[in-house]
Amino acid sequence: MRTFLKAWQFRLGVALVALSIVGYFIHYAIFRDVHHIFLYLIGDIAFVFLEVLMVTLILHELLSRQEKRKRMEKLNMVVGAFFSEVGSSLLRLLSDWDTGLGARREQLHVTTLWTEEQFDNVALSMKGHAYLVNPSSMDVAALRELIAGKAEFLLRLMENPNLLEHERFTHLLMATFHLEEELVARSEEGELPESDLRHLAGDVDRVYGQLARFWLDYMKYLKTNYPYLFSLAVRMNPFDQCASPVVR
Repeated sequence: MRTFLKAWQFRLGVALVALSIVGYFIHYAIFRDVHHIFLYLIGDIAFVFLEVLMVTLILHELLSRQEKRKRMEKLNMVVGAFFSEVGSSLLRLLSDWDTGLGARREQLHVTTLWTEEQFDNVALSMKGHAYLVNPSSMDVAALRELIAGKAEFLLRLMENPNLLEHERFTHLLMATFHLEEELVARSEEGELPESDLRHLAGDVDRVYGQLARFWLDYMKYLKTNYPYLFSLAVRMNPFDQCASPVVR
């Protein structure tokens, strides 16, 4: 297919050059003015370089940036759907099992007064946190109830072509989808051995770390672009154990 396109482009180029030469011969046959032909020919060729600069390097770049902003806006709508459907509830549950979170939990109590600098400072500070859950604290039944049945929803999100623009979110979806598969594959009856709980904890940790970091970035995005959505997200903060949608 690629060879065919190159051959087609070559034939088109030869045809266009031939037509151009024919046009110049007709011009010479009528006016007999070689000076006029070369005067405008050289001027047109010289302008081609400026045209390439304006169209290819400047105009194309501006259009590409605008198109990328539109794609990112659509992607953030997908991210919002993910947090509304499963992300926020999952993060609330997993953070409760993180016995090492301790005082760091208060750092994540986002308020409507936060600035971009505060978001960046907290994100930098939380890089030192391991985001590990305690296997003995996990409530597998509660986790299964929350995430079971979300496979179709996650698959629909992964089918979105805009995800190609955001590798981090794709990895988060894949990790969440894998956790859902692990939970559904296990029987709801009987207790799991300690070895299996440790295995599940590893899958949970993979989701938990990515989810927490992505949640903070998403909150920063809402603060800048959608204050009304940000207000509800602050009141429903998954790291705030006293969170409530009620405005007080």
